[in-house]
Amino acid sequence: MAETHWKKLGAYLKETQILGSIQNTLYWDQNTGMPKKGAYWRSEQLTYIAKVLHERNSSEEFSNLIQSAKNELADIERNSDNQLFIKDKERNISLLLKEFNRERNLDPKLVESLAKAKSKGYESWQEAKEKSDFKIFLPFFEELVKLRIEEAKQISIKCSPWETLAQPFEPELNLKWLNKIFQPLKETIPGLIRGLNKSQKNQWDLSPESQKKLCSKLLDEFGRDRDLVVVGQSPHPFSITLGPNDFRITTRIVEGEPLSSFLATAHEWGHSIYEQGLPSQSHQWFAWPLGQATSMGIHESQSLFWENRIVKSKSFSKRFFKKFVSAGCSLNNYLELWKSINHLEAGLNRVEADELTYGLHILIRTELEIDLIERGLPAEDIPTEWNKRYGELLGIKPSNDSEGCLQDVHWSEGAFGYFPSYLLGHVISAQISSQMEREIGLIDNLIENGEYQKIIFWLKNNIHKYGRSVNCMELVRAVTNEELSPNYFINHLRSKINDFC
Repeated sequence: MAETHWKKLGAYLKETQILGSIQNTLYWDQNTGMPKKGAYWRSEQLTYIAKVLHERNSSEEFSNLIQSAKNELADIERNSDNQLFIKDKERNISLLLKEFNRERNLDPKLVESLAKAKSKGYESWQEAKEKSDFKIFLPFFEELVKLRIEEAKQISIKCSPWETLAQPFEPELNLKWLNKIFQPLKETIPGLIRGLNKSQKNQWDLSPESQKKLCSKLLDEFGRDRDLVVVGQSPHPFSITLGPNDFRITTRIVEGEPLSSFLATAHEWGHSIYEQGLPSQSHQWFAWPLGQATSMGIHESQSLFWENRIVKSKSFSKRFFKKFVSAGCSLNNYLELWKSINHLEAGLNRVEADELTYGLHILIRTELEIDLIERGLPAEDIPTEWNKRYGELLGIKPSNDSEGCLQDVHWSEGAFGYFPSYLLGHVISAQISSQMEREIGLIDNLIENGEYQKIIFWLKNNIHKYGRSVNCMELVRAVTNEELSPNYFINHLRSKINDFC
């Protein structure tokens, strides 16, 4: 029997996915084990793969394969038995065409230049952060801004430049909609911070080895499959998928912050369990768009759910306290652990920020990005503007570049448009958590009984299963029967303040 056009397209996509997974593997190694002197050759490797991937994703052969599969699909006689199957295939074709047109519009030389700039940007950012000197990073940052603006111009005339760059992270996002979600948070959170009763943070620490063991116990508690998930260390925690059965997460140890690594592990676990639950296994979509995450906002909602709704709950502290004591924790009881995990105070570091202040860190970065990409803010003004806005919104200012504008890896890779996903994740997590509790009971009770598999089962069947069959807004509407609203998150913050203070 002759091979169908659909199968030919699938084989082409699989080969592209293999190349992409090689790219991810090199990225994992770059962050977890590569020697510093390997940076030049790694840049050459990543540039070459980016070039090959762009050629495949914008080739005439790929275009013909998509069109032939689309025509083949149109010829299938529809009935009640195959309606959903055909709908899924049509969605795959639609997403492939959208991505193909995006790639086709890009100049191959720009793709190569971006790959080199990202690699050099990451290397210079590491040095600049270590020496706390933004000027070291500045020329590479300016190049990344320039290249990303050019990329946006080549891709789209319908969206603004920043909106265009945000599309791969949050499909169909626009600034008007984003402002509708973010503005109430910007108006509400500073007042909540000012109303806090100041409390002293417990000063304690754990050895790096004890922290690693606790992180391992945490993953085991959640049901980690050691044959599926590997944990490493990197300067900035992240989660990455290298294949259908190869999931990696990283964490980092921060001296004087005994909970940093623990919370980062919970966060990255949320990303990983989401990737594990996508329809790539049961529907064979791993190489197809439907097997990918809905959006980074949904992705972040899952990581933040495990970090904030699970690990920061009172029930979790009660359940896990003895393990902390065994690791050398000097706190007297689980309530002290709970208060330590949930200490509410404005700080300079986004990754270490509490739920209340975190959103302001994101609002500052988002507004700076938009000013850089669309409003002509000079890159050299970033440290000054960063410090000024931190003073205005959080009432604190960094004393150096490392604890200020150099703390995040994202801009070193030119990932403009990503940051809003973190705050959208908080907003989405609050709304879907409310729906989860309506359907399977209070999250605190589930944690107290160790029913993590019940939680994962609900998430897989209500969130993970969608893949890219819908966008972020449609998924929230389908799960909660409401439009996405900041009110659930604001109410959650108010409840936490009342409970904590």
